[in-house]
Parts: sequence; structure tokens; C-alpha cells
Amino acid sequence: MAALVALRRDLHAHPELGFAEHRTAGIVAAFLSARGIDVYRGIGKTGVVGVLRRGRGTGVIGLRADMDALPMEDAGGQPWKSQHPGRCHACGHDGHTVMLLGAADRLAREADFDGTVIFIFQPAEEGLAGAKAMIDDGLFSRFPCDAVYAVHNWPELPLGSAQTRPGAIMAAADRFDIRVTGGGGHAAQPHLSPDTLLATSELVVQLNTLIARAVDPCEPALLTVTRIQGGFSHNMIPAEAAITGTVRTFNPGVQDIIERRLREMATHVTAAQGLNAEVSYQRYYPATLNAAPEAQVALRAAERAGLRASVAEKPALTSEDFSFMLQAVPGAYLWLGSAESRPLHHPAYDFNDALIPLGIRWFCEVVRDRLALKT
Repeated sequence: MAALVALRRDLHAHPELGFAEHRTAGIVAAFLSARGIDVYRGIGKTGVVGVLRRGRGTGVIGLRADMDALPMEDAGGQPWKSQHPGRCHACGHDGHTVMLLGAADRLAREADFDGTVIFIFQPAEEGLAGAKAMIDDGLFSRFPCDAVYAVHNWPELPLGSAQTRPGAIMAAADRFDIRVTGGGGHAAQPHLSPDTLLATSELVVQLNTLIARAVDPCEPALLTVTRIQGGFSHNMIPAEAAITGTVRTFNPGVQDIIERRLREMATHVTAAQGLNAEVSYQRYYPATLNAAPEAQVALRAAERAGLRASVAEKPALTSEDFSFMLQAVPGAYLWLGSAESRPLHHPAYDFNDALIPLGIRWFCEVVRDRLALKT
């Protein structure tokens, strides 16, 4: 286990962004190959797939880990903090990668299953849809799976616990960008030109009423404005301004309502001020939906791994591109409790190494559940 902890800390010190995980992919490929696992590289640009066959069983199970880091500074104080400015493993993908490598090592040595395990090391989870890139590059046509499973460290749960649920576990994620144009002039002569910042400010306020007045109160949904830009001088009304934000939903019908009403609101609010609005709306990740039988497998495996397993009461409004894999193949996504760590995406976050043996056991128990030896 000490070697795996050292590997995890090495990956933390050398984070790589989406579709640039060349060093990480090389480490993964070499690790798998050294254990007699067939290795396939370059799937979805920098993705790696390992194939391990045992016995004569026809069942095939996929296990997935994400490899990429985030584009942010590492504010941690540990000796293994990021050595690369502007890159940080602030979501624990270094730990996910090492847990799956540890499971591959154990399964290759112990061989206590009958069938085939597909180890999927995915690039670019953080907003770049690396899962979709792997699928588009033939992941499941080249390596067909009966089911696919993934795990994510979860600081909101105590160490030694695990949760998942049938159906929605993570939300769909959309991004909107609104560009307001048609104004510009001297700040001391506001009567001579439309005020882009005034219209943009009014639009931000109105957007924050959209969910409350356009969506059924029983439907979970979220809209958050995350960036406002405009202006260069204290005495100038800028010619344009911009708003960026995110929408999170679980119901595609609700997603449609929000996009339509957002476009209408942007057009009408700005038009009332004599301005124009250009709206870009991107639905980049669908909701992560667990299949009920596979969710039960995930919970059984957690119990057999010695974890305190329970059904999650509600999904999270965070998103995951594992959702693309679950659209293609039935499967389940598990939260593995990791407190006392910092929150995910915190600049001083560091993966809790105590999770490594727990994640390894969980992955292995999933395989033993689905690919049990015949007796």
C-alpha cells in the first residue's frame, strides 16, 4: 500500500489537464502491462484501457477512473503539492486513478473471478467530456461491457461510508453565455445611449427569479450566474457586457423550459433598454442516472468491502461525464466518504490516502459480485 500512496502523491505533484494526461497515461499503461494486463492507449485522445480475462465466463464488467486535474493553483502545504503552476488535482482524480490501478493489481494476482474486466482510465472529465470522447472513439464497440461502475471521493460523507441510489445521482449541467450589446457612451451623458451595465444588472436579477416562476416547485433545478463582465473606465458606459452561468436539472422537460425562458428573458429585458442580447446555451453533461440493479450491486460491494453502505436520500446538483457511459451501458456511480478532507475543487484540497484500500476493495467486490466463480 505504501507504493500506491507514493504513486498517488507523485500524480498529485504532476497534475495534467484534460486531453493532456500524457505522463499519467504512460504511468497507467506501464503499471497495467507489468501485471500482464492487455493495454490499449489513445482512446479518446489520452484514454487508456486495460483488459483482464480469467476463466471461461462470458461476462464483461467495466471499471472507470478519471485522470485529469483542474486549471487552478495548488494552495496546499504538503510536500507533494503541484509542481506545475495553474494545475491542481483538486478533485481527487489522482486518487481515483490509483484506486483502480490497485484493484487491477489485486485482481491480476488473485484471479478470483470468472470473466473479463475492462479497466477504463478516462481523460478530461472536468468539463471537456472525455467520457464521450472515449465512447465516440469506439470504447464500448471495441470493449463491450455488460455494466460499468465508477467511484468518486465524497468529503460530505464520513470516512468508511459509501452511498449511491437508483436513478439520478448527479445533475445535468448546462452553461449559458449572454452578450449584451448596442450601448456605449459617456457616463455623464446617460440620456444619449442605452446603459449596457444597467440592463445586464437587471437581467442578472431577473434570471434569479426564473426557477421560482417557470419551474414546477416539485422539480429540482438550479440557475446560478457565475460571471459578469463589462466596462473599462469609471467615466464610460461600455458598449457591451456579458453574463455567464450554469443550470442544473434532472428532468429534460425542465431543461427545455429553462433554456426557452432564459432566451426569452434575455431578449425582452435588454430590448426594454434599447439593447440586444446574444445567447449561447450549451448542454454539456446529461444527468448521471444509475440503473437500479447496478446500484444494488454497488451497495452490496460496499458492504462486502467493509464500508457502511446506505442509499443516498437525494442526488447532488454537481455533474459528471460518467453520465455518457451510463447512457451507453447500464451501471452505477458510488460516493465514497472521504472526510476529513477539504471540499472538492478547494485550492488546498488533497485526496485522503486512507481511501485507497477502501476503493480497491470496492472495485474488487464489484467484480466478484458480477463475475462470481462457478462452484
